[in-house]
Amino acid sequence: MAAPDSSSSKIISPTREQRMAAQQRPSVRPVMYQRWENLLFLHWRYDVVELQRTLPAGLYVDTHEGNAYLGVVPFFMRNIRPAYLPAVPGISNFLELNLRTYVHDRNGVPGVWFYSLDANQWLAVKIARALFHLPYEHASMKASVSASGAVQFQSERRQQGAKALVCHYDYAAGTPLPLPQEGSLEFFLVERYHLFSSSNGILRRGTVAHQPYQLHRPSLTAWDSHLFTLDGFTDPKRPPDHAVMSRGVDVSIFPLQRAR
Repeated sequence: MAAPDSSSSKIISPTREQRMAAQQRPSVRPVMYQRWENLLFLHWRYDVVELQRTLPAGLYVDTHEGNAYLGVVPFFMRNIRPAYLPAVPGISNFLELNLRTYVHDRNGVPGVWFYSLDANQWLAVKIARALFHLPYEHASMKASVSASGAVQFQSERRQQGAKALVCHYDYAAGTPLPLPQEGSLEFFLVERYHLFSSSNGILRRGTVAHQPYQLHRPSLTAWDSHLFTLDGFTDPKRPPDHAVMSRGVDVSIFPLQRAR
């Protein structure tokens, strides 16, 4: 990964207006539709300097009250389809597990940087790598949702020459929370409508659009931070510093553009 560029005098941190503007739906047509269900957001505070070393040139660690975060997000992808085409049984529904942090570009546009996106649909992995330049990994995954809404979620990524690690999360929606307000930690962590990717030295930005998350405090009975180890980070070996859950949102995906 590239070192951050040195022209820090030109870097703009996100303003309140930029964070709010990210929620606005683009005027162009989406290229894809999806639904994200039963999202669990687990976050740990992490060293800003260490995270910055992992980012490509042109991206900078975004912080809330001076703190940077790494997030683990298991969820269900549903009804994935290109614009103007129907969902396809056997392809359009799969599981996903992300490790991510929060960044902004030199102009202050806030977004997400993904270290990995594990999925159990090999075709989705190939397409996302090719079209969106995202670090998708094929994994063995299984999940279930009980009649009461309790989720059991497991993912195992096999790495050549390394012992397989099973990531395991059991959770359910607890107390409802108010809509995240700008300036709150919940808004900083979950209300993200841009993603960044990089390939061949080119930094790109994509946009997603959805309604603000209706969040719940989760009832969390099983969790781990094995994804940190799988992606080369030091395991924090402590419970998450923040946890919320959403039952789901409908999402529009817009084409990538070159980040300026």
